[in-house]
Amino acid sequence: EDYHGYQSYAGIPELREAVADWYKQKFAVVLNPANEILPLIGSKEGIMHLSMTYLQAGDRVLVPNPGYPTYSAAAKLAGAEVVEYGLTEANGWIPDLDVLEEMDLSKVKMMWINYPHMPSGALGSQTLFKDLVDFARRHEILLCHDNPYAFILNENPHSILEIPGAMEVAVELNSLSKTFNMAGWRIGFLVGHKDRISEVLRFKSNMDSGMFKPLQLAAVEALKQPDVWYRQVNDTYRKRRVLAEAIMTALGCTFDKGQVGMFVWAKIPGTYSDGIALADQLLEDAHVFITPGNIFGNHGQQYLRISLCSKEPVLKEALERLEKWKVDNNKD
Repeated sequence: EDYHGYQSYAGIPELREAVADWYKQKFAVVLNPANEILPLIGSKEGIMHLSMTYLQAGDRVLVPNPGYPTYSAAAKLAGAEVVEYGLTEANGWIPDLDVLEEMDLSKVKMMWINYPHMPSGALGSQTLFKDLVDFARRHEILLCHDNPYAFILNENPHSILEIPGAMEVAVELNSLSKTFNMAGWRIGFLVGHKDRISEVLRFKSNMDSGMFKPLQLAAVEALKQPDVWYRQVNDTYRKRRVLAEAIMTALGCTFDKGQVGMFVWAKIPGTYSDGIALADQLLEDAHVFITPGNIFGNHGQQYLRISLCSKEPVLKEALERLEKWKVDNNKD
């Protein structure tokens, strides 16, 4: 068998079937592996493929603030105008659809959503997803759900495609990077209506020559992992989260202990002007770097984010350095 030759742009059948089985088992969503699943060389490229497939100059895209910066970057590369919709702690980090309804949506072609949300860790409810599907249908907007954190420290994973009628207005990106610790392997997939998959595939086929077959076969095995795998992964992240929360507490930050996903998102003390000011001071004085929320949009400027990708020894060392910095500077 030729493992080293060009592969199908649409991925090998075994991988598409494995994704279909996984969606049925985990979300009770039935997908046709022949035409409703498109394997990707990482889900990040799917953001670009969707943008290049559906956007052109003059189109507008709704993008969350705070949110993953790639949504905006891809839209701009496609020549579209980015329209940010603000997410706030007061509103649970979910879109205020009443505000969106008052906007001029005539040129909006696409809306990005991401639940569990990065960076806040907010969990999208079935009610939210239903409201978003209805909103997208009313305004003929393609709803793009980026869903890589569904199984990280989350007892209630969902797909937007669970909502009746969602297939007509929404697509979903997923990834093996987070749940299966395969970030460097670059394996993801897009799922949705066969027409959407066909349209994106038409663009994608001009950008690559298929995914290396052994990687696809490895992805098949990953998707077959039993529940014990998910428990073991989350046991590791849970231990890291305890340390990340201790770091935030040491800094006087406040946070929602109910947040899910791969990060701890916390509000900084009022004594600092924004997250960058605190992050810069920590880096310079304590030699600890923590991501300032500003990089995810101005609605994140009063926050810091710690990634649970950092291993326990690193988090423990960071906590020790911060405790020493506090003592040396007589900080409460």
